[in-house]
Amino acid sequence: MSAVEVGVGAIILLSGFLSMAAGIGALRFPDVLSRLHAATKPQVLGLAVVLLAIVLRVPSWGVVSTVVLIMTFQLLTQPMTAHMLGRASYRSDALRRDLLIRDDLGRDIAEYERERDDDPAR
Repeated sequence: MSAVEVGVGAIILLSGFLSMAAGIGALRFPDVLSRLHAATKPQVLGLAVVLLAIVLRVPSWGVVSTVVLIMTFQLLTQPMTAHMLGRASYRSDALRRDLLIRDDLGRDIAEYERERDDDPAR
């Protein structure tokens, strides 16, 4: 067994641990926003680590380009998905407001409604 194979095995174990932590956090955390955080952060890092293991095991341009495309797609879509799910849960009141430290979205919505009510054109 070569040093690269041992390193790849260790990296895959690390990736599995990160993915497991994301799954446990998604099941155990109390509200939607906490679950989103637990599901997105370690999951993206776990994917990046397993893709690194793939590149180390099969270092060819085809594999590297595919890995770069996969990681780019994940980094572009995962934060946007979490953001939209968070906003939807906020608007449908499916989160625990007592766990919020700062409620910037609530402040912005209230300010918008105040401006809309004060508008003489309406």
